[in-house]
Amino acid sequence: MTDASLNLDDFLARHHLPESFTRTVDEFYVPLAHWLHALLTASGPGTFVLGINGAQGTGKTTLSRFLSAFLRSHYELSVAELSIDDIYLTRAERTDLARRVHPLLATRGVPGTHDIDLGHAIIDTLCTLRDGESVALPRFDKSVDDRRPAGDWPEVTGPIDLVVFEGWCVGSTAQSASELAVPVNRLEADEDTDCAWRAYVNEQLVTTYRQLFNKIDALVFLEAPGFDAIHRWRLDQEHKLAASVGVDGSELMDEAGLTRFIRHYERITRHNLATLPASAGVVMTLDDDHTVTQARYAR
Repeated sequence: MTDASLNLDDFLARHHLPESFTRTVDEFYVPLAHWLHALLTASGPGTFVLGINGAQGTGKTTLSRFLSAFLRSHYELSVAELSIDDIYLTRAERTDLARRVHPLLATRGVPGTHDIDLGHAIIDTLCTLRDGESVALPRFDKSVDDRRPAGDWPEVTGPIDLVVFEGWCVGSTAQSASELAVPVNRLEADEDTDCAWRAYVNEQLVTTYRQLFNKIDALVFLEAPGFDAIHRWRLDQEHKLAASVGVDGSELMDEAGLTRFIRHYERITRHNLATLPASAGVVMTLDDDHTVTQARYAR
């Protein structure tokens, strides 16, 4: 059972999780937390950086928050959480990037639409904070598609034992020129006819993103059953959101718009599903209902 020092009922309630999620916690999350603590102990003094990769709907944020809460309560570790979503370029910066490089870069998400210098600065600072020193962690507001004012960023105080760095493309790797040449969907075929957009995105993975991801000491991959399931989960999420706000839902994407949006992520998501199971330290396999069914640890 979950350690008594962590109030699991409170955790489930705060994150709107069903009571049945207790099984996932006991069978998969708690063993992962103990495995992670063993890694930290073996690595010696200093700050450990854990990466979590998973497509939308796989539970990256839930896992990140559980690990943070458990490791704080059970092992008294100091943990900082950072999402790659929170280091997106500002809307103005992406608008300028789209004008200079390719119109598809106006849409946040793919490599090239993040402030990698900010990511380096935040992680480096977290890893070097001394006792009593603080740093503010950036936050992005998706409702306005822009970074929140710096005055709204939460602060963490050092020293930090663990940084949990999560995101859909955290730890992703580049593809070959031959792979890039073949469009994976209508977005690429119709709006990236000369391969300029996907070549630019791929180059970011080869250069600046690789340098950022090299800071990661271990990677957990949340493995969805396939891209079709990820697409369906995102559509279901939008339908539930539409029902919650009423029939108007003027700020929500229709199915065609959402499908186009998801296609921005398809290439790298499919590549992650093909490559990360072989390189991640831990692979957690999910079924069609988002439920973890297996955890595989690298030897």
